[in-house]
Formats: sequence, structure tokens, C-alpha cells
Amino acid sequence: MSGSYLVGISGGSASGKTSFIHALREHFLEEEVGLISQDNYYHPADYHTRDENGHVNYDLPQCIDMNAFLSDIQKLKQGIPIEIEEYVFQKEVEQKRKIRIQPAPVIIVEGLFLMHFNDIADELHLKIFIDADESIKLRRRIDRDIAERGVSREQVLYQWENHVKPSYRKFLEPYKNASDIIINNNEHYLTSLGVITDHIKTILKNEL
Repeated sequence: MSGSYLVGISGGSASGKTSFIHALREHFLEEEVGLISQDNYYHPADYHTRDENGHVNYDLPQCIDMNAFLSDIQKLKQGIPIEIEEYVFQKEVEQKRKIRIQPAPVIIVEGLFLMHFNDIADELHLKIFIDADESIKLRRRIDRDIAERGVSREQVLYQWENHVKPSYRKFLEPYKNASDIIINNNEHYLTSLGVITDHIKTILKNEL
């Protein structure tokens, strides 16, 4: 195989992508499995679309600098290190931390819209979709955004109804069944984690 093996991990907001990826990478060395996230490719806040009430909608594909994201994916695939700025939701004006990402035999590509962006989807060797019931995702989103992003419960519910749900139905759900693997994450993902861990170990063994 020429270049890195790319594992795309997508799924709705609060489906558990981050926790799954963290658990997966714990089984490997940093130099074996790298990570690039769509979250660091958001355009500046003043670029984003606002809804009819004047609220920024972060849940649209056009919020992402797809060209930069694709370019960096291709660089990593070709063995070229990249340097990006960390994007912090709700804190866009703060000084951003520089992140340097090294190439690796296996690269995890994470993000909401991986499958929607055809050019990015075409780069992926394995497509994984993490799914969960809507009520569970909403509860997780409330807990996360209040704790990590300083967002009120009312604001989370507004975003969920007006931005997150419509975006999921239009830009994510249509691609779910086109994924190679669908992981149900209502309770746990241990069985799926084991299967994918073994698959990546096989890829790494064949690369050595």
C-alpha cells in the first residue's frame, strides 16, 4: 500500500467519536496511529452562516475549510508533517495553540462531514460511523457543552433543535449505510473497539 492507511470516523454530534478514538489510540504508540480532526478546520466565526435569529450555525459543511483539511490529509498520507492551529469552540478570539501532527502508518481522520465531502471520503480506506439514539446524544451534548464550553442548557437545546438535528438528517444520516462499519454506542463499544483494534494491528504488521 502506498502512503498511510486512513481510517475515517464520523457520526453525529455527541455520538461518542472522541471517546472511541481515545480508547482506540490507547492500544498503539503515537508513531503507529496518528489523528487529524475536522474540528481544527473551522473558518473564523465571522465567516459562518447565522440563522433567522442571528445565532451562528456551526453545524453546516460550509463552516469547514474543506480544501485545507483535504490538503493536510493528503500531506500526512504522503508522509509530510503538518502544523495547524487548534480551534476552540466559543473561544475563537483567544490565542490558538499550535499543533504539529506527524505522519504515521495509520491515520485516523475524524469529523462530522467526512462522508459528505466526496474528495475526503475518497481518500479513506476504512469508513466508520458511530451511532447512538437521539436522546442519548442530546444528554451527552448538554453535559459536554455546559462543562467544557460554558454554554447554557437553553443554548444547547436551541442549537440542538435548530442546527444539530437538521444538519444530521441532511449531511450525515444519508451516508451512514455507505460506511464500512456502523458502531452502536448507546451503552458501550467494547466489541467494536476490539474488532477495529485487531484490524489496525494487522495493517501495521503488514506495513513492517
